[in-house]
Amino acid sequence: MPPAKEEPRFSEIDDRENNHLPIREEPKAPTIIDNSNPNPKPMADHGGKDILSSDVEIKGSIKFQKELLIDGKVEGDINSDGVLTVGENAEIRGEIKTKSITVYGKVHGNITVAERCELKSKCVLQGDLKAARLIIEEGATFIGKSEVTTGALPKATPARPEVVRPSEPIKAAFGARV
Repeated sequence: MPPAKEEPRFSEIDDRENNHLPIREEPKAPTIIDNSNPNPKPMADHGGKDILSSDVEIKGSIKFQKELLIDGKVEGDINSDGVLTVGENAEIRGEIKTKSITVYGKVHGNITVAERCELKSKCVLQGDLKAARLIIEEGATFIGKSEVTTGALPKATPARPEVVRPSEPIKAAFGARV
């Protein structure tokens, strides 16, 4: 069956009371729903990388899974097993713990990463840094301490050997008689 043709509609107005001409209403576009794809992607799906643009300001902690680009202001802690990029316009005040980070903007707080930390030429980092790999470009500002780690969890220190004290008096060494 062919779709019905939609005609323009005119609202009915009493010309005697209002002295108006009829108003033309535009035809409404039909709503199309496509259920042919059983696994539709969510609207925000853009390769797993989420973006907080430069006009975003957040006060509070942030947790994310895959990749996050922050180009706005954040006041609070950031925790993730993913990859964080601090954009050129970003200003972050808080602790950052993540798998990997690239800093183009400003960070005021400590950074702890399991793998790689890259400080780009125009970035500013005021805080301590722990990373398995550290790359600092010429022109980057870094005020704090750095510690290059193995990236693995710290190993337990081996136990000290136990000192055994005999209950009997010790006989003199080398055959001397007591």
